[in-house]
Order: sequence, then structure tokens, then C-alpha cells
Amino acid sequence: MVKQTIQIFARVKPPARKQQQGIYSIEEDEKLTPSLEIILPHDLADGFVNNKRESYRFKFQRIFDHDAKQEIIFENIAKPVAESVLAGYNGTVFAYGQTGSGKTFTITGGAERYSDRGIIPRTLSYIFQQLQKDSSKIYTTHISYLEIYNECGYDLLDPRHEASRLEDLPKVTILEDPDQNIHLKNLSLHSATTEEEALNLLFLGDTNRMIAETPMNQASTRSHCIFTVHLSSKEPGSATVRHAKLHLVDLAGSERVAKTGVGGQLLTEAKYINLSLHYLEQVIIALSEKNRSHIPYRNSMMTSVLRDSLGGNCMTTMIATLSLEKRNIEESISTCRFAQRVALIKNEAILNEEIDPKLMIIRLQKEVQDLKEELAIATGEQRTEALTEEELLQLEILITSFLEDQDPESRLEVGADMRKIHHCFHHLKKLLNDKKVLEKDAGRSEAERQDSQEPRREGEYRKLQDTLKQRDSEINILVNMLKREKKKTHDAGHLPSMDRSEPRPCQASPAPSRSPQGGQRTSPSWAPAQAQDSGVSGYRSSLLHRKTGTREEMSLGRQEAFEIFKRDHADSVTIDDNKQILKQRFSEAKSLGESINEARRKIGHLKDTITQRHVQQVARGLSENSTASRGPDPQEEQLRLQLEEEKRRYKTMFTRLKALKVEIEHLQLLMDKAKVKLQREFEAWWAAEASSLQVRSPAADPLGPGKLFPPTTEPQPDWTQLLANRRPVSVPFTGDSQTDSDILAFIRARQSILQRKGLGSN
Repeated sequence: MVKQTIQIFARVKPPARKQQQGIYSIEEDEKLTPSLEIILPHDLADGFVNNKRESYRFKFQRIFDHDAKQEIIFENIAKPVAESVLAGYNGTVFAYGQTGSGKTFTITGGAERYSDRGIIPRTLSYIFQQLQKDSSKIYTTHISYLEIYNECGYDLLDPRHEASRLEDLPKVTILEDPDQNIHLKNLSLHSATTEEEALNLLFLGDTNRMIAETPMNQASTRSHCIFTVHLSSKEPGSATVRHAKLHLVDLAGSERVAKTGVGGQLLTEAKYINLSLHYLEQVIIALSEKNRSHIPYRNSMMTSVLRDSLGGNCMTTMIATLSLEKRNIEESISTCRFAQRVALIKNEAILNEEIDPKLMIIRLQKEVQDLKEELAIATGEQRTEALTEEELLQLEILITSFLEDQDPESRLEVGADMRKIHHCFHHLKKLLNDKKVLEKDAGRSEAERQDSQEPRREGEYRKLQDTLKQRDSEINILVNMLKREKKKTHDAGHLPSMDRSEPRPCQASPAPSRSPQGGQRTSPSWAPAQAQDSGVSGYRSSLLHRKTGTREEMSLGRQEAFEIFKRDHADSVTIDDNKQILKQRFSEAKSLGESINEARRKIGHLKDTITQRHVQQVARGLSENSTASRGPDPQEEQLRLQLEEEKRRYKTMFTRLKALKVEIEHLQLLMDKAKVKLQREFEAWWAAEASSLQVRSPAADPLGPGKLFPPTTEPQPDWTQLLANRRPVSVPFTGDSQTDSDILAFIRARQSILQRKGLGSN
């Protein structure tokens, strides 16, 4: 237990304008308590009164002048409270002062600079840093954010807060248990495992907070807000859990209605704020008096929530924010008097430890089970009821861990229950029998696998035979196509003087080949070179037909035939033209999309500039207290003209992009139809060519008669023996040495492809 009074600190707000010197003074001495002296300015209009006080002196733990940084405030005020919360004690830090004295800046901080962070973000950062350093305990952190507006509680972290009116949200109500502990209904707790998650919850709550503009402050908080960090810690294996909560309170500022002259909704808010602060002061006065037996906590919701923080189980710190200007002297003196009364309150903070209920239940259940087993052994009575499913599962887990443990001295502890002992023996026997059965099955499956290898080899041989037949058929079709191409070139009379050995300009470079007599020469035909190029690409593709979805992939021969067929087809020019047009439309659409995005960014920037300039003009008018109407702003008019021009440009480009999209979709549809038509016509032509080839030259069995392959014990088929039995393809030569040479070069290219694939012969 820690007994101490509430710690009070004072912070002076920097003056808005240059004030008279000597309105306050700070006296700090290492031996004496720091004191703040407020000197009342002498007004000549009041005359000279002998009994009028000229100065007030107040004592604080420490006084921070107007040049104090946020980091110094945290180190001296909030850090000790955060350390006590990590140790298991409750803690509270709250700021008190008039409107515009800097309470919200001290507690939450400013958004302009990173160094302006307030007590809440700095405390969250410090707590999570300490949690990461301490690996000896298991920590859980939860966040809640309560707003008390017009004496009604609301959850600032409610996801419906932004989309609903404040009146439609569920109100947070106070419930009290028989031990006088306070519970808040409808206040959500959100888990936060990292500093980033906790800060996101803080920013969400600050966004939903009620803020209004008053004559005393342009961004006055019109509600009391309590940001609470719930922290639980437990050592591994221990049944003791420590709970602690840290309240970081930002009170709404008090203001004199007669002095500010507010009305309407602001007047209603001011009345509720002043009333709740009045009840808070009553609680403080009652706690400072020794003989008071009743403390009026229930007068307001804020005092009910902060019951532990004021005279209870908590380590509390108060920050008195002062605006020491001439017009605010009376309010500053009142704040200091309130702080002096708060300093008289003594809290008794105790360590919040309790035994984890779940661990206690498990421990008691195990103890009851052990006592039952000991009683059964002592009385000699055998238990006849069957083991439960949970007990059986637990025994199997123990047996598994015992078998996996490599320690020879490990033991299987199941207690003195004979039912469990018998079950363990039965389970071990079952595991041993299952292991023997598995070994027998493994031996039997190995023998069956060896027996099934021969039929599998026969299936592979048949499949290879079908592949070779298909390759022969494709070679015959391609040879016939080559002869027709040569004849077409020979019959064309537009180049009679060109030498036959000169290659065509659009064809690939000629490939070297050997004549039937063995001489080395250069073949001018495009067909062998194309066959070799296709062979290189075919090395990466499959030699067999495969089904991919509903579309059949072509083998090497069919792919080459398809390329020739597509080149001579009437729709090939149309398809190429559509491709070029589609490529141009895609490029134009991409350029339009980039221009539209740029226009959208310019429109957003212009809107932000106009809004910012409008806000600056309103703020300048309020600061100058000018009520006369101003003329139109030329710069703002120019910005609006630019905005309209960008909108027109954006609309024009967007309309053009929609038209391009329709045109692109139409072109893609035309190309898809043309491709489908081309594929269908090629399939019909290919089937006709294959049928005519079979009629002209019946397919002979490429393998020898009798058994396909001799039985062998080798695991892989003998490719050399297989291909040695293959008869050569009968190719009808034309008598033209040039054409026959091209045919031979083409066949050799096809054979080299098959050899690289492991299917060809030398």
C-alpha cells in the first residue's frame, strides 16, 4: 500500500500578446517548495483601497513556465504515473483550467509538429517500449475512450459515431456492484498489441470528439474525455494476475457565461460544463475535510467514474493550466485555489493482484481427481465406471509424448487408477500390432509394384508407337505442302530472270544441307530453315496432343502447317490491320487515362486551395473583429475559373475515353471472331489433307511384325532397339534437284528434332 497526497503541478500558457511585465513570478529553491506569485495589476480607475490584496502566492510540486517543452512535462508529470501502472497500481493524470488555458494541448498535444505530442501519445509510446523490454511477463493491453457531453456518456470508439447523430448512439451508463465498484455499460474495450494500434484508437476518438468555436477559444472542447489504458500482466506458470488502469483525463474548460456572452447550444454546453466542475469541486472540498462522512460522488457522472482517482485506490496527479493575462487573472487565481484544495486529498494505492480464476479451477479439479484416486487405493474399491472421452484423449497424448521422448529415464505417469493403467497397455499393444501390419503391407505392395512394371512398359511402348505414326503422317502432309509451294513459285511469271539459288527477301537465311551425293552446298528454300526454327521452338513444347480446357494445343507439324495456312488466308490482312488499330487505341486510352488522373489531382488541389483560403479569410476576419462585408477575392475567383476549366477538360477526356472503350471492345470482338473462323477452317482443311493422304498412301506399320518389343528387365525402354525397327518414310521425289534437296533438308531437320527429344534415329 502506498499512501500519498495528490501531486499538483502548474503550467503557464504563453501569452498571446505582449503583456505587462511582473504580472506573475516563479520562485524555485532546492530546499523550499516552488511557489507561484500572481501580482494583481493596479487599475487607476478603481482608486486606492487599503485592504485590497495586491498579490497571491500558491505552492506546487513544480511550476512550468511558458517556455517548457512537452517532453519536460511528460518526464516530470506522466512518466512516474506510467511506471506505477506498469508495477500494478492504478494511476490518473488530469488537467484543470479555464477555457483556452492549454489543457487539451498538454494532454493530447498539437498536430503541427511531432515534438508537440502530448501526455497521452507519449505515455502510450513509453508503456509499449517497456512492455517490449520486459519478456518475463505476459501483458495484455486494452483501450477505452469515454466522452461526457451534457452529463451523458458516449463511447468515442463506437464505429457508428461518424455515421449517426449523437442522440442516436447508445449512452454509457454507470452500474455499481455490492462492493461499490464502478462498471460502465456500453463502453467498448479495444485490444491494442502495438503502439500503432493504440495511437490509431486515440486519433479515432479525437476525431469524434465534440469541438466548437467560442469567444474564448476557436477550437474549444465542449466535453470531458477520459482515455483509459487497461493493463494486465502475468508471469508464465503463475496463477497471480495483476490488473492496473491508467486514466488520462482532459476536462472541458470553465468559462463565465456573462463574460463570454454565448447563447443557444453553446450556452447549454457551458451550463453543463460548469455544473460538472462545480460537483467536482464539492467532492474535492468534502475529501479535504477530515470529519466529512459522505462524499457526493453520485452528483455527476464524471465524479462517479473518477471515484477511485479522488480519495481511493489510485496514484493521482493534477496539472493546473494557467492563462496569466490581465483579463484572466480571476480565473487563474480560482484554478490555483482549486489545486491547493486538491493537494490536501490523500489516496491509498494498493497493488491490484488476484488469482487467475481459470488456473484456480484447473488446479482444484486436478486436486479433486488425485484425492479420489488416493481414496480408491486406501479403501480398496475398484472404480467400475468407464473413462470419459476427454480422459482417453489425455492418456493417448501422454503415451505419444512418452514414446517420442528419447530420454531413457522418462516415465509414464498416469496415477494409481487401474482403469488408466489397463488402457495404456491396450493402447501400446494396438500400436505394436498396427506397426506389424504396416510392415507386411509395405512388403506386399513392393512385390505388386514389381509385378506391375511389365504391363506399364507395354503401355509406354504402345504410346510411343502411336506417336511415331502421328509424326510420319505430319511429315507427309508437310512434304506435300512444300511441293505445292514450290510449284506455285515456279509457275509465277513475275520474276522469270531471278536465279533459283537466290533467297527471297522476306525469308530466313538458308541453312546448310547435303545433297544426296554427299556434296556440301547452300539451300535457298525457306522451308528447311523454317522447319529448323520451328524445331527449336518445338523443343520446348510437347510432341503429343494435349487438352487444355476446351482448346487443343497443336504439335510441331500442325503448328507449322497452321502458320502457312494463316499466311495464305484471305482474312490475315484484316486481322493484322485490326491488331495495329487496337494497339493504337490502347495507347491512346492509356494516355487519356493518365491525363484524366492528372486532371482529377488538379481539381482536388484547387478545391483544397479554395477551402484553405476561405478558412484563412474567416480567421482573419475574426481576429480583426471586422464586421464590415468584404468584396470578392480576385485570387479566389481566379482559382474558381481554373477549377471550372479543369472540370470541363476532365469531362471531355472522360467522354472520349468511354468512346475509345466501346471501340476497343468492338475491335476485340471482331478479332476473336476472325481467329475462331480461321481455326475452324484450318481444322477442316487439316482433316481433309489427312484423309486424302491415307487414301493415296495407306499407313504401314512402322514396326516389324510379331511382338512389339522383346521382354526386358531394364527399367527404361531401349530407344535404340525401338527406332532401329522403324521403316523410313516413303517420300515421292519430284525429279527437280532443287526441290528434292529441300525435301531432304526438311526431313533431316525433323529427324534432328526427334533426336533431341530422344525419339529419333541416327
